[in-house]
Amino acid sequence: MLEVFICEDNVEQRKRLTSYITNYIMMENLDMKVVISTANSSEIIDYLKANRVTGLYFLDVDLQEERSGIALGAEIRQYDNQGAIVFVTTHSELTYLTFTYKVEAMDYITKDQFTDIQKRVIECIDTANKRYLQNKHSNRKVFQTKTGDKVISIDYTDILFFETSPQLHKIFLHATNRQVEFYGKLKDILELDSRFYRCHHSYVVNKDNIAEVDIKKREIRMINGEICYASSRYLKGLKDVVNH
Repeated sequence: MLEVFICEDNVEQRKRLTSYITNYIMMENLDMKVVISTANSSEIIDYLKANRVTGLYFLDVDLQEERSGIALGAEIRQYDNQGAIVFVTTHSELTYLTFTYKVEAMDYITKDQFTDIQKRVIECIDTANKRYLQNKHSNRKVFQTKTGDKVISIDYTDILFFETSPQLHKIFLHATNRQVEFYGKLKDILELDSRFYRCHHSYVVNKDNIAEVDIKKREIRMINGEICYASSRYLKGLKDVVNH
């Protein structure tokens, strides 16, 4: 399902935008849902931290809080690098900031009397849904790294977890049928894909390949029987894959 998020601090505009989206989803019977419609950007970030998401985001640029809509878009990219971001703004002159923040935006909808906002919103929904369905059925992502003179390629679906190596600045990649050591940082791994989750200061796990989580022992057993570890502060983010 493609999840939809709205962050708009004007109550009436937020209601109108939410109505456009929910009505169109219902009329077209799309596999989409408005998950959060809010004035508080932290609600969206907290949700993304706790859930693996491919989303469509409608963000007001001029939020009345410390985090601007464009800064919110940049933060969203840390958790959902496949999502579609649409900026809704009265300040079209600020769109250049999306390049400064390196936010790839699908569209900029200007709130003025000349713009048919409903029509533009529907066009964004159609485009995002089409891309989502194409990626869902055909997207094969491959992790590539160089070790020695070799370039190693491993399907994301085969990756179990990443672990810091005793050697400085090196990482062990544990896959279903091999292990590879390479130079890198765990924080960079997190930005590659939403299925990768920081479960410990020394581990990043592929949530799709978890078999079970032992809360008491703080152990994560992978589909091939390998074990990696979670610290108590990160266990909450694994709640959707915990076997009770």
